[in-house]
Amino acid sequence: MKRGVFINLYVALAAVLAPVVAVNAGPAPMSPSELQANPDRFDGQTVTLQGTVEKLREKVSPDGAPYFKFRLSDGPAAVRVISFGRSPCRDGMQATVEGTFEMVNRLGRLTYYHQVTAAHVTCR
Repeated sequence: MKRGVFINLYVALAAVLAPVVAVNAGPAPMSPSELQANPDRFDGQTVTLQGTVEKLREKVSPDGAPYFKFRLSDGPAAVRVISFGRSPCRDGMQATVEGTFEMVNRLGRLTYYHQVTAAHVTCR
């Protein structure tokens, strides 16, 4: 094949795949302060947050499943995060959290406010 055919094929493939990559990129990261400024807008939505891990606690549920929780803070504001498995983080680390934000989360007799149930947590 000639070089021009490869270039045309590449351009056509890029045009087809670009919307797929954009759709799967996920929400743009925001700070806990940005989320707290308008929590109604994000209630029940998938969010991506960045901040500092505080008050990390690793626990085991009554059925033996490990989970962890912490506050994700940017200084002026913080959001409660809970996720399952073992924590990749330690207190003071910078974290990126992707999960579902809930303004009110009731678990049995307990009620939590402004919580993210995280599907993914990464730290650096």
